[in-house]
Amino acid sequence: MSEQTQQLGTSPTSRVVIAGAGMAGVQTAVALREQGFTGTVTLIGAEPHQPYDRPPLSKAVLLGKAEGSAFDVDFEALGIELRLGREVLGVRPADHELDTEAGPVPYDALVLATGAEPIRLPGTEGVAGVHLLRTLDDAERLRPVLARQHDIVVVGAGWIGAEFATAAREAGCAVTVVEAADRPLAGALPAEVAAPMSAWYEDSGAVLRTHARVERVEPGAVILDDGSRLPAGAVVVGIGARPATAWLAGSGIELGTHGEVVADDRLRTSVPDVYAVGDCASFPSGRYGERLLVHHWDNALQGPRTVAANILGETSAVYDPVPYFWSEQFGRFVQYAGHHAAADTLLWRGDPSGPAWSVCWLKGERLVALLAVGRPRDLAQGRRLIEAGTPMNAELLVDPAKPMKAATA
Repeated sequence: MSEQTQQLGTSPTSRVVIAGAGMAGVQTAVALREQGFTGTVTLIGAEPHQPYDRPPLSKAVLLGKAEGSAFDVDFEALGIELRLGREVLGVRPADHELDTEAGPVPYDALVLATGAEPIRLPGTEGVAGVHLLRTLDDAERLRPVLARQHDIVVVGAGWIGAEFATAAREAGCAVTVVEAADRPLAGALPAEVAAPMSAWYEDSGAVLRTHARVERVEPGAVILDDGSRLPAGAVVVGIGARPATAWLAGSGIELGTHGEVVADDRLRTSVPDVYAVGDCASFPSGRYGERLLVHHWDNALQGPRTVAANILGETSAVYDPVPYFWSEQFGRFVQYAGHHAAADTLLWRGDPSGPAWSVCWLKGERLVALLAVGRPRDLAQGRRLIEAGTPMNAELLVDPAKPMKAATA
């Protein structure tokens, strides 16, 4: 009997079922095949579309420069069964069955990869002209809105709000972004780092209104709590996302304070033979000493390799990445690596009023996070320095003319 068969406790035709056909689900299926799994792999997705990548939705797809962003994966050649247009309804771990709209699906190992879903603006359910941007269908509904060059109000100045505002300005729309906090990216970056980004909106011709809360949305207008009335041919809501895990209620699978699946350092859930990966799951980081919930593309790309390795059981793979993400907004390429919550020193490399600069966070002498604007080399070198835990020389680090790899202690 092979180690793989021993791990799953079944015949050689072991069944792995993956709930969710986004990046995390697709990459888990691919990683299983790449690592030598020969049993059945079933990928179940709620959307009817061929599995696709999400980042192009707020860029090329939205602007009509691409019709879609389907993954370049030959599922048939890999022996991966696709069951699309099927919503998952629940899990019965004792029976090793996943419940779907089309009936129960038995599994030997189950991978939860259902991602996250956008938070809706209260009071706007069913209101005409109010949009979200998460799915291919969302992007296709918004394309004609941009083509008609409507006045658009974007609610939320986070990553998705900034990216959509960028696309809308490129399409020639008048754009007003309203943000309840005092700055853009308030939930992601400290005030002194986010402050220079406020000017990007004005430079692009968009209007950014901070300390602004939406009171209600009416046909053709958004009313703020100070009584301001903003013309709005369309409203796009980008106020965050939450793990898509409501369907797990009553399953016995432990969920965290944000509704995420609580996974261990091998991405195993609280019940046997069930794993969780991507936006729907948190994991303990030994590197940062806390549990992380990472809603970004790279996490959905990297985590599946750990899941596949642990399903096969030939090695015990621990997941402890340096988180990474990027955003294209207002003509700038913004990249971030690491996790800065526990940092005790913040250093600047370059002038934040200029086109290219970086911010470094240190804990003691070690780099723990880096934000790079138009400095991809800083990001590439900084990410490796974070992974290695290399002590840094702060005086050398603040000189943007010196490569980061030369700023070590």
